[in-house]
Amino acid sequence: MLESARPAVGSLAVTSPYDGRELQQVATSGPDHVEDALSAAYALFRDRKALLPVPERIAILNKAAAIMSTQIDELTLLAASEGGKPWNDSRVEVLRAIDGVHLCIESLRAHAGSVIPLGTTKATMDRAAFTQKEPIGVVVAVSAFNHPLNLIIHQVGPAVATGCPVIIKPAIDTPLSCLRFVAILREAGLPPAWCQVIVTADNETAEKLVTDKRVGFFSFIGSAHVGWMLRSKLAPGTRCALEHGGAAPAILAAPYNKDLALPSILKGGFYHAGQVCVSVQRVFAPAADAAEFASALAQAAEKLVVGAPEDAATEVGPLIRSGEVDRVAEWVDEAIAAGAKLLCGGKKISDTCYAPTVLLNPPIDVRVSTMEIFGPVVCIYAYKDLDAAVKQANSLPVAFQAAVYSDSNDIAMRLYKELDASAVMINDHCAFRDDVMPFAGLRQSGLGVGGIPYTIEDMQIDKMMVIKSAGL
Repeated sequence: MLESARPAVGSLAVTSPYDGRELQQVATSGPDHVEDALSAAYALFRDRKALLPVPERIAILNKAAAIMSTQIDELTLLAASEGGKPWNDSRVEVLRAIDGVHLCIESLRAHAGSVIPLGTTKATMDRAAFTQKEPIGVVVAVSAFNHPLNLIIHQVGPAVATGCPVIIKPAIDTPLSCLRFVAILREAGLPPAWCQVIVTADNETAEKLVTDKRVGFFSFIGSAHVGWMLRSKLAPGTRCALEHGGAAPAILAAPYNKDLALPSILKGGFYHAGQVCVSVQRVFAPAADAAEFASALAQAAEKLVVGAPEDAATEVGPLIRSGEVDRVAEWVDEAIAAGAKLLCGGKKISDTCYAPTVLLNPPIDVRVSTMEIFGPVVCIYAYKDLDAAVKQANSLPVAFQAAVYSDSNDIAMRLYKELDASAVMINDHCAFRDDVMPFAGLRQSGLGVGGIPYTIEDMQIDKMMVIKSAGL
């Protein structure tokens, strides 16, 4: 969706990650398009008289949500086809995205300034002060493939709500849902320059967009390697939020409800073929029943239906690229060769799908134990000492969300306190998220706090007015 009159530098074939069929050709942008987009966005921001009033922003978002509500099946098919997440889960994503647009409105209305307590000293007598919210500036957002619609809502929705001109670069694997949402915003009345899309497979062009001095806020969802690299190159004064990944731990601490934990871990580990930054990856179970629990999990995983994402019967879809299937296979083979016990899976189903896999006791120094798998693999580790399990759970340079399964409140509270995580789910899997919640990667897992209300806060500044009056 090029805004300038310049011709596209090329085109990108968007294909199905399941069967490789072409879905659509998308025009790609170059450095000149980036300059045009930044110039238009920055000019909008600098013209304070041209800023969209809050009631107009709210009306646009309300209308966008209403349009989306009439296109649920179409948006579901688009997201499933380009991203590979099964139909039922993609439909949940679409419904969540619609709710996210409404949450942008609610959060905007709730984000108010504050009164500063002057008049408490001789120097501040006859003065009153308060703050109001203003947009931070041009927002540049770089998004990820695994939630092709909802992640765009997380980044673009708050920018529109706060009155920030936004330029969004979707993942090159999944640009179609982003382009559709931006088209919906325009149909709802948003002038085109307020939300522009840059699609490019050229890293230099993307870096030019992100690091420009006119960028007020940079929002990034993707790999830690790329996120931290881009942050190091931001222009002075550009604020940012980074959302990377992790290797999420779940601890089973006796007494715990196995009938509750098993389906929960099954969903949290194999949802979207494990391609979620807080997927259940490392499960620590008491040595007395670790093998039994792992066997039960494997039996359940073997029954999961792997197939085409557009099929409503599918429970696990493809990985986003065939190279990712090869990588996951390599990591699993490495773990098995080093002593892990393979309980199910451990093989490629096709060039695009990998069988849901459960490993028992992989060594703690192999890649499935130390790095984010981002594939349909769950590792079970038997522990004899709970302190040792916590130490191993906390041993990696990444930390995001974690889970604890226990019927003991005292143990659950203890583990909540001791686990390195920004959120600990009690008797629920660590992939749970609602968009009203704070969502924050710690250490190498990210910077800042996601979640729509928190992103809206990030995309605004508090501007203070101090009034001096003898009448005060």
